[in-house]
Amino acid sequence: MKHQAYRIAILSRNRSLYSTKRLIETIENKGHKAIVLDHLKCDIVIEQDLPSIYYKGERLQNIDAVIPRIGASVTFYGAAVVRQFEMMNIPTAVESQALVRSRDKLRSLQIMARASVGMPKTVFTNYSKEVKKIIDSVGGAPLIVKLLEGTQGYGVVLAPTKKAAESIIEAFHSMKARVIVQEFIEEAKGADIRAFVINNKVVGAMKRQGKEGEFRSNLHQGGTGKLIKLSRDERKVALTAAKAMGLSVAGVDMLQSERGPLVLEVNSSPGLEGIEKTTNKDVASELINYLVDLIESSKLKKNKKFKSNA
Repeated sequence: MKHQAYRIAILSRNRSLYSTKRLIETIENKGHKAIVLDHLKCDIVIEQDLPSIYYKGERLQNIDAVIPRIGASVTFYGAAVVRQFEMMNIPTAVESQALVRSRDKLRSLQIMARASVGMPKTVFTNYSKEVKKIIDSVGGAPLIVKLLEGTQGYGVVLAPTKKAAESIIEAFHSMKARVIVQEFIEEAKGADIRAFVINNKVVGAMKRQGKEGEFRSNLHQGGTGKLIKLSRDERKVALTAAKAMGLSVAGVDMLQSERGPLVLEVNSSPGLEGIEKTTNKDVASELINYLVDLIESSKLKKNKKFKSNA
């Protein structure tokens, strides 16, 4: 069945990034029109019954769907722009509420714990003086200290001994920096799994290995990726975590542990480069196919509503 041509907006601040380029290329190869919008240059006009967005002085019209590629540092404004598109009844690959939820590390962990998703033991306090108790709560040293605002492996410290852990936690607390203290999963050996989920389906998975002597496996930190076949448990956990977060498009990061897969975080703007090059899969195509289905089901609902009101 041949689809109608749609106008798909990519919210991205840099059209030369791999993920943005791949999305543009895929949208156009499928016969649609790709429009790249820098979300920080969008002006939101809030008016009763007439929500609108202006871009570089012109009102945005005839947009059929949106793909948010919002960086962590501009989550607040980026999510507001996505919310405005939602108010204009334009489908989005990632909902504004799910985007905000995913960027709050603490809230994410609480949501996943409620959904019975396995994760490393974690402690968060309001600059507690009971540092020794915090360390004991996660099973002692070695342990991980993470800045709540850190991304791509930045702001993550491995404390090898109890004394080092005390010093690091106290130093962060003295700077009034919010941190979470997390159990170190030694058997993971500096590797983790990234499962790419689209519409409740794992479309690709890779194992990321930290470089020699590095416990962080992020590709941004010099880690390497290799193709992996997920176990049934790993697949189930990835899907449960994405669903609990309300994300239709997500990168779920997990550790392999003796007690099963443990989720580290769920990313709402997962990069395409690592997963596509490692798995040799056209993940961008899967994303656009999902978006086109979203547009068509949204149009169907509008038509039904229009007919029932006629």
